[in-house]
Amino acid sequence: MTNREGGRGPVLSATVFFQQMINGISLGSLYALVAIGYTMVYGILRLINFAHGDLLMFAAYSALYGTTLFALPWYWSFPLALLGTGLLGILVERSAYRPLRGAPRISLLISAIGVSFLLENLALVVIGGVPKPFPRPEVFDRVVEFMGIRIPVLTLYTPIITLVLLSGLLAVVFRTRVGKAMRAASTDFETTQLMGINLDRIISVTFLLGSVLAAAGGIMWSMKYPQVNPFMGVLPGLKAFIAAVLGGIGNIFGAVLGGFVLGVGEIFIVALVPQLSQYRDALSFLALILMLLFRPTGILGEPVEEKV
Repeated sequence: MTNREGGRGPVLSATVFFQQMINGISLGSLYALVAIGYTMVYGILRLINFAHGDLLMFAAYSALYGTTLFALPWYWSFPLALLGTGLLGILVERSAYRPLRGAPRISLLISAIGVSFLLENLALVVIGGVPKPFPRPEVFDRVVEFMGIRIPVLTLYTPIITLVLLSGLLAVVFRTRVGKAMRAASTDFETTQLMGINLDRIISVTFLLGSVLAAAGGIMWSMKYPQVNPFMGVLPGLKAFIAAVLGGIGNIFGAVLGGFVLGVGEIFIVALVPQLSQYRDALSFLALILMLLFRPTGILGEPVEEKV
């Protein structure tokens, strides 16, 4: 709203502020889920997996056809979509990245871009480019009202689901032998190999976990914006990459922080300056450029040596 008496520009009432804050946290949760996959892969392989956003698209289509074509209830279709996307992540790692592990980093980067184009165009050929509506389960389709604020239930569920999945991931990373091996590999790849740890298995588990989180983000994204198409993962994937860089790529907590900073920032820019709404995506990329110029390690990131 606008303060017309003082002429000082946009002013948000308490109700609108909390409404927008909840929206920002919900959007930031989606960015955070996808950003974690970027940061986990980068932490071990120093690879920016640009095909990661397309796993979001695969999960959305898997959940869609599970509920429509195979007539599965959503509480079966969604977990199966998570599992299928996790297996696809492992397949991508084994077929496109593992054979190039000893190659220069640029080769891995080009391979990641190629996998992204392959997944998008394969979906375009097999499924078609016409956007399809995504069925939102009734449990996520209600609206609750609290103190004058109308909030879609999905907006409330999204950060809760994110926190549950993040807690599960942290339990794996910090309380299991696999997680200990993942942390060791991210610190010193070569020494971890010398200690007899099966790095192929550890990297596959990393891709599995990151892909499952991206799939969860993709399904919730499809319910929030109920339309799917072969290129739907491009922009969310790039935004999640920005979030990972903002928070400090390679740092799980940084990825989550970056996701919330980006999500809340985008929502409040539109709320405070509606004229900039059409430039919201451009401002996100501007934030990425500024962060790389002035603090390339991100908010919580630390300088690391490139693996060669």
